[in-house]
Amino acid sequence: MTLTAATTPSAAGTRTAADPAAVVREWNAIATDTIKAGLGPRPSGQAAIWEGFVSVAVYNAVAGIEGGYALYEWHERGPAKASSAAAAATAAHDVLLAYFPAAKARLDTAYADSLAALPAGQARDRGVDYGKRAAARIIELREGDGRFADVPFTASPAPGIWRPTPPAFQPFIDTWLARLRPLLLASPQQFRPGGPPALSSAAYAEDFQELKAMGAKTGSGRSAQQTETALFFSGNLVEQVQTAVRDHAARHRLGITETARLFAAVNASATDAVITAWDAKLHYGTWRPITAIRLAGTDGNPATTADPAWEPLLVTPPHPDYVAGHTTVAAAVARALTGVLGTSHIDLYVPSDVTGTTRYYGSADDLDRDVVDARVWGGVHSRTADVAGCRAGAHVAAWALDHYFRPVTKNGTQPFPPTAGQARPAEPKCGDGKP
Repeated sequence: MTLTAATTPSAAGTRTAADPAAVVREWNAIATDTIKAGLGPRPSGQAAIWEGFVSVAVYNAVAGIEGGYALYEWHERGPAKASSAAAAATAAHDVLLAYFPAAKARLDTAYADSLAALPAGQARDRGVDYGKRAAARIIELREGDGRFADVPFTASPAPGIWRPTPPAFQPFIDTWLARLRPLLLASPQQFRPGGPPALSSAAYAEDFQELKAMGAKTGSGRSAQQTETALFFSGNLVEQVQTAVRDHAARHRLGITETARLFAAVNASATDAVITAWDAKLHYGTWRPITAIRLAGTDGNPATTADPAWEPLLVTPPHPDYVAGHTTVAAAVARALTGVLGTSHIDLYVPSDVTGTTRYYGSADDLDRDVVDARVWGGVHSRTADVAGCRAGAHVAAWALDHYFRPVTKNGTQPFPPTAGQARPAEPKCGDGKP
């Protein structure tokens, strides 16, 4: 059940002597603030990319010392008796500094504070050295990965085809995300869904009618609660996820290795979910609801009627409809959580800066459903685009956890095979009412 809570998540960054995992949570918060300041209010999934880079570096820095899990694309284990907390802080600092050099003063101050809270000596020094190597490994792996490449959207405006939308009429933002080398997947196209319904189809008309009635800025059929849901998920989803996962890790007193692994699984899956979504957006290039409804007279479907003055509740982001980035990322996060936690009970308190409220999500299906509905009720995505994105995101994370962040034997070389008690969670419902 989804509830709107009056309370906020616990102070997940508070460090105590008995809580070495706090350094991982603290540096996740620092990373989120650094990324947010560096990107500004970009309506893109780009934030997930940098969260993923930082999280896998921290994971390697911690797991390489503490053991228990296979490293991410690395075979260099840490020295005996090194401080994994020092390694985690160093790895996060160095990755962030490499990609956000303008934040150097703030990052250096935070890093000095992190080291000062740890006992001086050989263990800390060894941890610092290993953390630097962990960061350098990720930075090296990401060289030439396609970031900021010139990737044109070449489709000409036509019925069904995306074009810039009001009020700003911005071009398709961050098209390079569609061709970025994934962190985990073999290619951006690995989980590309099949195409959207034809403009002349009954399925397209059904999506159209729901959007026109439920996604309108004024005169919609939404209830107050449905409007609040649309607004709740209209901000920075990646930031919402980080806050919720920090709180979960703190409340459940996860150790430093388990905390680093949880963030790595969630954020690396989210990174590849964004790439998967942008690949589909660039490949299919479908028009947004505001365009579809205003130009319905050109779609050839007798079941749709144009409304040239129609406006959505939310401002339409500058990229195509199919598939929805929000639902792809949310489903990847939910599936990563269920996979790492070993239960469908995700136990998340998710905050929203837009509404100033916090919602509790006990199950992955509830989170997926609300994000799917939110983007329809906000008037910015068709339900088909939402559901297809949700399913793709779940597939991304399921595949990721089959191949990465796996437990290993004591010698650190052979991953354990899945056991009978670790059956894969069922296909997510994704808010479409289907099993």
